[in-house]
Amino acid sequence: MANRGLFSRLQSGDVHASRRVDPVEEVTQHLRVLFNTRKGESAAAPDFGIMDFNDIIHTFPAAIDRMQQSLRHAIQDYEPRLKNVAVVHVPDETDPTSLRFEISANLLARGTRRPIRFHTRLGRNNQVELW
Repeated sequence: MANRGLFSRLQSGDVHASRRVDPVEEVTQHLRVLFNTRKGESAAAPDFGIMDFNDIIHTFPAAIDRMQQSLRHAIQDYEPRLKNVAVVHVPDETDPTSLRFEISANLLARGTRRPIRFHTRLGRNNQVELW
């Protein structure tokens, strides 16, 4: 993730670093940053990130729909390489209060379009795990 931005690449002297990274890995890294940033944390882009689950936990299970929408809107607004984004809640039979989502989309990279799927889980420390 060190070579994520232009400034980081310029500092390292390797402005072509991101070209060697797999597009799936680039998108995965970006989504991890996006999902673990709460709206309002970025002064340059106040809408960057997702809603803070702590703000809506008291409305559970309705909070599931709101978090699902927050994830989808964040992807649509800040990850242009993903199109036709769908976010679906995946119930966890062992922990009904667990928030897990499956994200499916089409990845546009290097002139091709291919389906891609991610899985998320809201961790105990309010961090979103992505795989």
